[in-house]
Amino acid sequence: MAASFVIESLNGDSPALQSLLRKSTDYMSALYPAESNHLEDVEALLPPAGFLVGVYVSRAMIGCGAVKLAADAGAAAAAGSDESSYGEIKRVFVLEEHRGRGISKAIMQTLEARLVAHGVHVARLETGIRQPEAIGLYRRLGYAERPPFGSYRPDPLSIFMEKRLGG
Repeated sequence: MAASFVIESLNGDSPALQSLLRKSTDYMSALYPAESNHLEDVEALLPPAGFLVGVYVSRAMIGCGAVKLAADAGAAAAAGSDESSYGEIKRVFVLEEHRGRGISKAIMQTLEARLVAHGVHVARLETGIRQPEAIGLYRRLGYAERPPFGSYRPDPLSIFMEKRLGG
């Protein structure tokens, strides 16, 4: 039976979070060249620009996830459409020994719920082609492929996805 876990908001100054993010960065660096890694620093994910969550098992942080709040430039934004606002899912990571237990799914659902609570009804993400488990999770959660967004450019190692959230 899998251990239960708790998801809590983070303020970014946790040594456990810093350690987890270093492991995430090392993992991504082993999979992709620097130009295909689109990692964000913690400061870019803190309120009001975004939010972070940590996952704990027995008070040990074993996973994390974040959202960076953004808005599209152009006609939709000029028209004041709420479709111009979106949240970019970032830094979803679970320690290897805890994977396969539904923790990443719970992180994603928590981030999506917080987006809706903030009045944001579009979630977007960029992931790499060498992460089939992550791609499968995002598809099962209703994310569909889309063209690059924001400052991203086409990259043969990247997949861009989007999901409309309830509301």
